[in-house]
Amino acid sequence: MALPLAGIRVLDITQVMAGPFCCMLLADMGADVIKIEPPGTGDSTRHSMGFRLKGSDSPGFLALNRNKRSITLDLKSPADQEVLYALVKTADVLVENGRPGVAARLGMDYDTLRPLNPRLVYASISGFGQTGPWSQRPGFDLIAQAVTGVLSSNGFPGMEPAKNSIAVADLGAGLFSAYAILSAVIGRQASGEGQYIDASLFEAALALSIWETTELWGTGKSPTPIGSANRMSAPYQAVQASDGWFVIGAANQGLWLTFLKVIGREELQQDERFSTNAARVTNRLVLIEALAPTFLTRTRAEWIDAMLAAGVPAADILDYGEALASEQAVAREMVQMVPHPVEGEFRALGFPVKLSATPQELRLPPPLLGEHGEEIRQELISKGLLGPKDTRSERDEQPVHQV
Repeated sequence: MALPLAGIRVLDITQVMAGPFCCMLLADMGADVIKIEPPGTGDSTRHSMGFRLKGSDSPGFLALNRNKRSITLDLKSPADQEVLYALVKTADVLVENGRPGVAARLGMDYDTLRPLNPRLVYASISGFGQTGPWSQRPGFDLIAQAVTGVLSSNGFPGMEPAKNSIAVADLGAGLFSAYAILSAVIGRQASGEGQYIDASLFEAALALSIWETTELWGTGKSPTPIGSANRMSAPYQAVQASDGWFVIGAANQGLWLTFLKVIGREELQQDERFSTNAARVTNRLVLIEALAPTFLTRTRAEWIDAMLAAGVPAADILDYGEALASEQAVAREMVQMVPHPVEGEFRALGFPVKLSATPQELRLPPPLLGEHGEEIRQELISKGLLGPKDTRSERDEQPVHQV
């Protein structure tokens, strides 16, 4: 059975994280994703990070670009613009992440491309969106976290600002864009027409701030850092056992009562400060202070085993090496080996969702720069969209095979 997005062509004119992540998700579901890169340099992420495996492309690039093909086009060149326009006529989706206005200057904005292909779903991912007083600001994940409140509510009280180490604005924008793209593709079945999608890191970070905005509007106070704790329930955070830290999640009244039995502290339920979840959240610091001596009497493993046996969520705090080597990650195939013409083979994250009838496939390794340019041009020639003289632009880069 074909993958769900087989037959859907996506033009990926993006760099760094949000756009490449979005397009990789579509590629994993079977879309034919053509990554259009500037000659010579390609996606700037090819040159990021402070370490390499064997080749010249960074591990960050390798992590975000599987199942794609690459062609290099100088979008300021009329000849290469013609190649882009030919590709647009064959495409279902185009994703770009330039600053607002850049696509228009390059002659590849939605208004220019729509007459070539009225069914085109065109997605722009930017720092702040296409409108508003901040639209022309450069935007990265850190900037989005800073101006949306995420940075102000992360970390611990009294410490310097702490960024969420996972790029929530970038990845969130990629996820929301994929969701919008697929919605537009489905909607096109009825309307016969594509549409324009305006996504941003700013709105993605805000849209993910569910508990924080709820607290702001419910109390009139902006949320402040609370470490590993939760704004909706308590105890729900990291606590210290005799040999280190672990986490507990007594997130409702039933779990709270069971939790008290496990730790032998049933008397705490009689304390009005802790008798309801609302009271426990209000008095969270006092609650954790009262629980701390109890947790120090046993090891992490002893507490975790006792909690899980009673049905109370609890877990050890693993680092990434431990998490990826865990029996659960192995069982769920969350690490896959990717064959590559330069790297030989490298480890990458597996597919995060599993489809029963059409499981995702690793069809292509992350592409070398311009690796599929000739192949893609020949496809356009065969469709009568390019002439033979356009088979290879003088600006095309040879695939990079540096070791």
